[in-house]
Amino acid sequence: MRKITARQRQIIFLLLGVNEEITAAEIAASTGVSVRTVHREMEELEGILGEFGLNLSRKSGKGIQLTGLEAGLAELRSFLQEEKTAEYSGEDRKVYELCLLLEAEEPVKLFSLAHSLKVTVASISYDLDELEPWVQKFGLQLVRRRGYGVEITGSEIDKRRAICRLAAEHLDQSDLVGHAPQMEGNPVFNMLLTMVGKNNLMDVENTMWDMEWSWTVELPEIVYMELLLGLAVTVRRVEIGRGIDSAEEAGYSRMSDHRNIAGTEQFVHKLGELLSLEFPKLEILYIAGLFDRVQDSFSSADFAYGDIALMEIVYRLTENVVKRTGLPFQSDRSLREGLLEHIDPALKRIREGTRIRNPLLGPIRKDYEFLFHIVRSAVEDLKLDLEIPDEEIGFLVMHFGASVERLNQLRRNVRAILVCASGLSSSRLLATRLMKEMPQIEVLGNISWYEAARMREEDYDLIISTIDLPLVKDRYIKISPLLTREEIDKLLNYIQNTTFKERTQSTFQEPDKSVREEMALERMKSHKGILDEMVSLIDRFRFYSLDNGGMNLPATLSEMLDTLNGSGVIGDSDILLERLLERERMASQVIPDTRLALFHTRSSHIHMSSLTLYRLRQPVQLEGNTEVRVILLMLAPRKLSKESLEVLSEISALLLNSELVRLLEERTEAEIKRYLSSELLRFFENKM
Repeated sequence: MRKITARQRQIIFLLLGVNEEITAAEIAASTGVSVRTVHREMEELEGILGEFGLNLSRKSGKGIQLTGLEAGLAELRSFLQEEKTAEYSGEDRKVYELCLLLEAEEPVKLFSLAHSLKVTVASISYDLDELEPWVQKFGLQLVRRRGYGVEITGSEIDKRRAICRLAAEHLDQSDLVGHAPQMEGNPVFNMLLTMVGKNNLMDVENTMWDMEWSWTVELPEIVYMELLLGLAVTVRRVEIGRGIDSAEEAGYSRMSDHRNIAGTEQFVHKLGELLSLEFPKLEILYIAGLFDRVQDSFSSADFAYGDIALMEIVYRLTENVVKRTGLPFQSDRSLREGLLEHIDPALKRIREGTRIRNPLLGPIRKDYEFLFHIVRSAVEDLKLDLEIPDEEIGFLVMHFGASVERLNQLRRNVRAILVCASGLSSSRLLATRLMKEMPQIEVLGNISWYEAARMREEDYDLIISTIDLPLVKDRYIKISPLLTREEIDKLLNYIQNTTFKERTQSTFQEPDKSVREEMALERMKSHKGILDEMVSLIDRFRFYSLDNGGMNLPATLSEMLDTLNGSGVIGDSDILLERLLERERMASQVIPDTRLALFHTRSSHIHMSSLTLYRLRQPVQLEGNTEVRVILLMLAPRKLSKESLEVLSEISALLLNSELVRLLEERTEAEIKRYLSSELLRFFENKM
């Protein structure tokens, strides 16, 4: 019989003490932990309870109930009275050990660790065996010597990377930015929050917003959160005297190597004054490097719609699910856009070995059991040579589940914005659940927690969040993406007693009307933006037969760019050439099963979007010894409207259509324009 922790004992007593279902949220409130932690504990408890012949019954919309024979329940009660609880779960113990070792200035004795955790030295040794591969992923070493103790050695930068990853694997966004108090009974949780600089995190975030940098607003939420966590960890390490040893370790040897150095110096000066902390020059270099790398990663990733390999994965996955269900998922553009946005970072996390956490996995498997098995089979058919965990399958199921439930929008009278920590999948699922269950709510969109904290109250009626927010409690309501029956009642009650009450207190009704009119005008502007982009792209589309005899790939691309000189499309072609070659080195640009390649980039040296086709006299060799005879060049400015990005996304998706590929390889410029015009018009009409 395995040991149980005090928290697990608490949960079991709660389940034994009720005669009906109890929700994970109620368990979390009673035990002082997050809902995510409750779901994680349930996985371990199922094995423990199974030894008594008992089960955890989970019913969607109702909650969790302990079921089994009375003899098993009696045996469990007897066990709880006699068994001495373990101080920490195995998972908590390992987190504690990592926190202690990553902050220690000198080796820690195994006996000391064992004494602190109330386990044997052998248990600590076993934990360290399991932790060693994780530590090595960051270029660090777990050093153990008899009589010496144990320590983690390596560069300060690598230790900071490990700390950030540890936090990402074990903390939710609401743990970091919400107002929820730290759990008094969980020293491991508090230790981890302290190590990542939770106390200073909001000061760091507010200082960054005070800088009024435009690029921070453009960052995807996951990238923004990684940056914020990296900065908070840096502040914490400086506070405890764990500084960077050399300029090379900081990432650059000179201040002039950073394009962000001036802004970084201002940021660090403001932050230092606020926290009464002095940042050495090497830390300024390091923070500037964080800003540089975030901008570089964003600029290379934000044109994911041009990534044909990613497009093909989404296309094949959708087709696989269509074949198994008969449902027309391929016609759902919202599904495609959601999968495109989700899958790329998901695959990167899996390749890096990052632990995928999905606190909704249990309910998803219950509510969408049939769809879960279908998506699992569809993913396996992709043969990605990766082990895709059930947690990730759960996120994909949420995308397809949202598509299944997507209904025509009805007239609504409550304007809501959504904040979902689990990303686009949970926000889309919650939005469609709201459409179905509460058609009076108009979902204005999904935003990040930091946007919600700064949004004008007159721009919305209601914030619906799946996480704790750094806002006063009456400004938002927290529910789960699955929107259970009791949460629907809770939401209706909130709207009646808070949202509508606030409305009736206002004597003016005209602002609501003006907001509606403004929204109508914004929709018209958006439609016009899409039409303008489609018309201008097709008007500027050109086809060239290129004599590239004896030219390699760089020379061929250079010749292609020369055809655009004087057109007003591009500026510095040398910089664009390097960007195009860099993208080819990162991933193949070849359309699968064709001799056609899509080369694309966004840059401040591009002045307007452009689509140009080149048929080569001789095939040119790309990475991986692949030869192509036709290249489609898609260029776009660095700053691009949402409407323009949608159009470019649609054109990229059309390249998976064999009809367009045939036209690009064989037919005339006029025929290609007619086809693109017809398909883009259909795309526009579907948005109306």
